[in-house]
Amino acid sequence: MLDHLFGEGIHTGSLTLERRKGETRQFGRDDPAARLTIHDPQVERRVPADPDFMLGQTYMEGGWSTPDLRTLLAVLMGNFDGAEPGGGRRLMTSVLRPLQQWNRRAASRRNVAHHYDIDEWLFRCFLDTDMQYSCAYWPPGVTDLESAQAAKRALIRRKLCLRPGQRVLDIGCGWGGLAIELAEQAGVEVVGLTLSEEQARVARDRVREHGCEDRVEIRIQDYRDVPERFERIVSVGMFEHVGARYYDTFFAGLRDHLTADGVALLHTIGRLGRPGVTNPWIRRYIFPGGYIPSLSETSAAIERQQIGVTDLEVLRLHYAYTLAAWYERFQAVRERVAAEKGERFCRMWEFYLAASEAAFHHRGLVVFQIQLAMDQTAVPLCRDYLHEAAAPGA
Repeated sequence: MLDHLFGEGIHTGSLTLERRKGETRQFGRDDPAARLTIHDPQVERRVPADPDFMLGQTYMEGGWSTPDLRTLLAVLMGNFDGAEPGGGRRLMTSVLRPLQQWNRRAASRRNVAHHYDIDEWLFRCFLDTDMQYSCAYWPPGVTDLESAQAAKRALIRRKLCLRPGQRVLDIGCGWGGLAIELAEQAGVEVVGLTLSEEQARVARDRVREHGCEDRVEIRIQDYRDVPERFERIVSVGMFEHVGARYYDTFFAGLRDHLTADGVALLHTIGRLGRPGVTNPWIRRYIFPGGYIPSLSETSAAIERQQIGVTDLEVLRLHYAYTLAAWYERFQAVRERVAAEKGERFCRMWEFYLAASEAAFHHRGLVVFQIQLAMDQTAVPLCRDYLHEAAAPGA
């Protein structure tokens, strides 16, 4: 029963549990204070049996509600650490992990289509105007999403050490915003890769609108099938879809597609702790085949391909702030989304955004920005160039 689960587990913050007949119970007495109202009695049996999956499943189904989903999930994740109990469970995790990351070419295309081929207008509803669907960068003084995403793009440009005329490979180019900016601001030529038909359509339209067809090419192509070499390679928010069993293939591709003096930048969600598994609800409904790497998994694969790490930055909480902004924007258009896609979809999407934000606060998720080079002299000797105040538009 939920009473036992919450009674044993809630020590920080508080949670008021309300049942249909008006009965209430409170667990804990501190702030933050959350409230959960049960509409379907089966929730009390289903959630304790499999909290990681059933909390989101029963919310999608309307089995429970809350006046503030973000606060509720913050209380729950702040008290329940998601640790895997028992050696048998850990053994099962190690067995299942490879099957959950089955990202061969055909599976990769299906997995990408599941999430990114949703209607373009949905993403425009809650993303910034440049449609950046990855962690923004929130330096001091930046308080709005548009500026934070612009700051992220500027930081990436500096880490790539771009020079006019270079060719850049953008693996997982999304809706084309970064590729267009690199071409316009740094005078480079960019090949952007995506497996999403919808993203490719939008990105190509945006390239035409910006008049840079001669500098930006958008391909529907797997990173494993690229034939050329490039002076620079960037990948933002795509590595989470690769899967640990393919890390050697990914970094071998970076090595083989970089020129001798080339520089690459990998921007990916990561774990502060040891390797784990993808949350089953997220894997089922949001990112099939997705996996968040630990630093140990990533660095080991890099070392095996004999590529040098020339800079590593860990962005803590930046994605939590980004997700909070997305959640608020989604709520502002929720009625329209419900009219178009239904209440169940809305509840799925808002749970995804709120749960992801809470995970960055309480489950050790961060963002790694890893700069790579074949030659250690390919980037400046000191890090000053990364932190110099960027000129307007730079």
